[in-house]
Amino acid sequence: MQTRPLVGVIACRREVEGHPSHMVTDKYLNALRDYGLEPVILPVWEDLDAAGVAPLLSRLDGLVLTGSYTNVEPGRYGAERAPENTRGDLDRDAAAMAWVPAALELGLPLLGICRGFQELNVAFGGSLYQAVQGVPGKLDHREPGGEKAAQYAPTHDLEILSGGWLSRLHGEPSARINSLHQQGIDRLGEGLSVEAVAPDGLVEAFSVTDAPNFALAVQWHPEWQPREHALYDAIFRGFAEACHG
Repeated sequence: MQTRPLVGVIACRREVEGHPSHMVTDKYLNALRDYGLEPVILPVWEDLDAAGVAPLLSRLDGLVLTGSYTNVEPGRYGAERAPENTRGDLDRDAAAMAWVPAALELGLPLLGICRGFQELNVAFGGSLYQAVQGVPGKLDHREPGGEKAAQYAPTHDLEILSGGWLSRLHGEPSARINSLHQQGIDRLGEGLSVEAVAPDGLVEAFSVTDAPNFALAVQWHPEWQPREHALYDAIFRGFAEACHG
């Protein structure tokens, strides 16, 4: 029987029933399994560093930085905490900042989603808007209310720039995507290339310019029913292919 590629999925630290816990929501794990990958949840601790995580990452075939209701600590990009920014996860911050350079050094396929997209930008020296809806000229990118199906429904257009990873994966110049984020990219990190933008110009996808392998991050949530959306499907097929080597 063919062995499935082993993909590490970053955990969040939350309190569950009064106990500190590590957790990942099902939709990320289910999507990876559906594309022939074997997900394994990776715990996070604040004392992690790049040297310490390299041996662990070297045993993996890919790495996913998921979305989360928490946000990157604004001090990591030289900002004060805004009133709208109410939830953090310092352990996850530390893990992500250690894992990103180590994973790229190893040539590990890397996919960042929502918070993971923001983590990658900060890891490359970029900064974030903490409340996009308050920035003049920007749309309100927060999710609508109601049932999950409505929250994850496509809500705005996406312009896909030619010549990048996303353009090669999808082959179309535009798509409709969901939008469930309050934060977004203010200054793009050095060494990152814009792959797609929203109608208001907000960066919605980027790649790591000189990465030796698949290294793509998106602000929306392609893990939600990816087989039903051509763009989402293309992203997961491309990531899975890279993980298979």
